[in-house]
Amino acid sequence: MAKKKRSGQDAVDAPRGVETLAEAKAWMAARGITEIECVVPDLAGVARGKIMPVSKFLSGPVMNLPLSVFFQTISGEYPPYEGLVDSVVVDSDLVMEPDLSTLAIVPWAQDPTAQVIHDAYHRDGRAVELAPRQVLKNVIEAYAHKGWKAVVAPEIEFYLVEPNTDPDYPLKPPIGRSGRPEIGRQSYSIQAVNEFDALFEDIYDYSEAQGLEIDTLIHEDGAAQMEINLLHGDPLVLADQVFLFKRTIREAALAHKIYATFMAKPIADEPGSAMHIHQSIISAETGKNIFSDADGDPTPEFFSFIAGQQKYLPAVMSILAPYVNSYRRLTRDSMAPINIQWGYDNRTAGLRVPPSSPAARRVENRVPSSDANPYLAIAASLAAGYLGMVEGLRPSQPLEADAKGLDFELPRGLLEAVAAMQHSDEIAQALGPSFVKTYSAVKQAEFETFMRVISPWEREYLLLNV
Repeated sequence: MAKKKRSGQDAVDAPRGVETLAEAKAWMAARGITEIECVVPDLAGVARGKIMPVSKFLSGPVMNLPLSVFFQTISGEYPPYEGLVDSVVVDSDLVMEPDLSTLAIVPWAQDPTAQVIHDAYHRDGRAVELAPRQVLKNVIEAYAHKGWKAVVAPEIEFYLVEPNTDPDYPLKPPIGRSGRPEIGRQSYSIQAVNEFDALFEDIYDYSEAQGLEIDTLIHEDGAAQMEINLLHGDPLVLADQVFLFKRTIREAALAHKIYATFMAKPIADEPGSAMHIHQSIISAETGKNIFSDADGDPTPEFFSFIAGQQKYLPAVMSILAPYVNSYRRLTRDSMAPINIQWGYDNRTAGLRVPPSSPAARRVENRVPSSDANPYLAIAASLAAGYLGMVEGLRPSQPLEADAKGLDFELPRGLLEAVAAMQHSDEIAQALGPSFVKTYSAVKQAEFETFMRVISPWEREYLLLNV
């Protein structure tokens, strides 16, 4: 079906996205925009970029950033460049071009400000293989070559905590409107969500202003742990939304003197936070879900997709669980999965097939943590399923029992996960060899930084006992 062309006025009126620079000029003029944030998601999913006057942006909507922006660790350091890229090239400028379909206001800014996500290119026009947005685009393109289109729906969990400026002190739930913090778990409690009504009203208002669509908001298992579910759609669009939602939620929380954190395991005795990804594949020609046949039964592609997840998710674990803290979530005594078993409506397994109609048949990947870069997590998960389908893999039998009593099948730590990715030629081919090499080096550098820190556990149990 041909895409319906929007009128110029429709573009100006829309809260999000335009098609041309002329429409962008009119869109910003209608809102009195004076500044624009030109952002690029880095390997951690952090917004890098520049803020510039609108007049400068409109005069030439291209900015330059060094290639090293995609080598930076979460602590602001860099791995050794030897073997990754020429030392002269790493500080050379890349060309960052705006994706005008992501243009939106920054609703929390004091002055009228817009934001737009950029893609990275070398000066000869080649897309930068290290850029997370490009990694996802490459996976989407692989599906397109087979006549397939992926559909995803992320679910993002996060905690609200009291402001904490001293990292040596544990995090605590914030004070709600009742004047008291949560002291117990309040799964699905409406009252517990209402404790922070003013904050969530701001999140909804900020989201509406940016054209971001929230499906549902619920209270999760942990004290002051929340979950936002997004509507299903195109993987790149949804990754953009998660990227912007994280920023939106943090900014709204700060306005209420609360921290919102997407750490995988921020509080020792509380459940970890996940980013579950619901996945289905449709035919680009018919628009029908290829996981179901004409009779409504599951297809070979459905089972091969699951098998691909089972085989390759351990190899992309350093993307789905990207920090040393991420692996604290993946324990036997928690709600997080410890293996890649699958089952129908089995939340203890790493892969769950939710109850649905044949048209909505999908696979929920419950392994990723909420600290994962959404572009990379979605790309890695879809790549695993894609490899399963093109290789014609077959899954294990669906599990009806509790998967928690079974063996660990996922890496237990960051270095083990990095090694698993380095040893998978299939994943290197799917995500890009230079990306895998650089990402591995960044994760290894982050681990070395972590190893320089002495933890309270070591002081508690080793100081006087060894």
